[in-house]
Amino acid sequence: MNAFFGQLVMRTDEARRAFETHPNVMDAVARGMSVERYRQFLLELYHVVWHFNPVCAAAASRLDDGLRDVRYFLYDHMHEEQGHEQWVLNDLDAVGVPEAQARAHAPSPWTLGLVGYNYWAAERRHPASALGMLYALEVIASVYGGPFASAIQESLLLDGQRGVSFVASHATMDAQHMAALREVLNAVRDEAARESIVESTQVNFHHFTGLVGQL
Repeated sequence: MNAFFGQLVMRTDEARRAFETHPNVMDAVARGMSVERYRQFLLELYHVVWHFNPVCAAAASRLDDGLRDVRYFLYDHMHEEQGHEQWVLNDLDAVGVPEAQARAHAPSPWTLGLVGYNYWAAERRHPASALGMLYALEVIASVYGGPFASAIQESLLLDGQRGVSFVASHATMDAQHMAALREVLNAVRDEAARESIVESTQVNFHHFTGLVGQL
């Protein structure tokens, strides 16, 4: 049997390529964004990041001992991601959006769909689906985060990582995380868990594409 990680990459490649080839994504990676569009992106991203650990916690609480390696992986990952929503708030402040305004921002339907699906999938579909959320978001960050951060720095004339600390740091961090994620994905043998991870990956790519596409 082929390793599950390879199957996941192959079965979700169409959804990944739909993100990669979206005109807004291509333009942002090549030329950055206006400050208005970048603010809007960070405001949406704040909600995605804020709910990341609660989704993982909901999933971890429902994983039985047959998938305890996944549960322990989520515990470790939650610890590493703790407080990262503050990084997004710091970046927003650096581009002129005060914290109170950022916290009061109403997320778009695409963001609500992304976050809502991940809670529903963790609680009602299969708790291992959280790994699909992790995989999709880490691919986006590790593959596209670096070029995007560089383009934003150049287009907005930002000083160092001020204003791009979240995106720039996760471009490096998530490249390191991918090796650990690959190992835990290959350890998943349960077919229902695997199918939930594939579905979750596809849905997360789809909704994140829509999130960027609306900007």
